[in-house]
Amino acid sequence: MRVLVLHGPNLNLLGRREPHLYGSDSLATVDARIRALAAELGVDVDIHQSNLEGELVTRIQQALGSADGIVINPAAYTHTSIALRDALGAVALPAVEVHLSNVHAREEFRQRSLTAGVCIGVVGGFGAESYLLGLRALVAHLRRTTPPGPAKARTPRAPRRARRPH
Repeated sequence: MRVLVLHGPNLNLLGRREPHLYGSDSLATVDARIRALAAELGVDVDIHQSNLEGELVTRIQQALGSADGIVINPAAYTHTSIALRDALGAVALPAVEVHLSNVHAREEFRQRSLTAGVCIGVVGGFGAESYLLGLRALVAHLRRTTPPGPAKARTPRAPRRARRPH
């Protein structure tokens, strides 16, 4: 089983950026914790961070056929990116959205997620532990719903078309 883990914008500054909100762990420390849990669960992880929306979209698209699911912290793009939402919906892989802080206890504009609607679940407010909880939940979901074997290419769901009368 293979999981893509994506970190959105500014997460490369973890440990230095507003530690009272996001914690004192660096991104490298968070990634090490993710890799340790993945090994414990017997899962391969592919971890990437980008400040660029298009790069995140490309990573999501590339997951089609190479990953079984996605753990994503879209960060600020959570509230603004239709492109990320569309990419997640297009690949139709199970995804879990994670956040370090409790976005519902923050500014009003942070309380709306454009990406949550195409994810199987959302975890937030537990600092770096949110990633681990999200990974555990995704792996449990995949084990319940995915036949064993390597990741297979999935065809994105096509919209239904109305049938024309003959």
